[in-house]
Amino acid sequence: MFPKLDPILHSELRLAVMSILAGVDFADFTYIRKETGATAGNLSVQIDKLSAAGYITVEKGFKGKMPCTTCKITPEGQDAFREYVNALKEYLSAGGE
Repeated sequence: MFPKLDPILHSELRLAVMSILAGVDFADFTYIRKETGATAGNLSVQIDKLSAAGYITVEKGFKGKMPCTTCKITPEGQDAFREYVNALKEYLSAGGE
């Protein structure tokens, strides 16, 4: 039987955001937008969903006079991401049997 895939992470853009944040201490909105190629509006919606799930924290502030939104993965988000990746590995390894 295949493991259940987390519906929050089973979205291309949300998974990309989590992949970026899993490898860094934090990332700002502009960096994530550039790396994912997402529109600002779509990225904002997906970040809100990850934040509502408790997978990331979002801090809004300023760099000089420019607004800056910073995202950071939470311990719960790290666990969920790890479980999702492990579930995908199970799916992939089943195809080779």
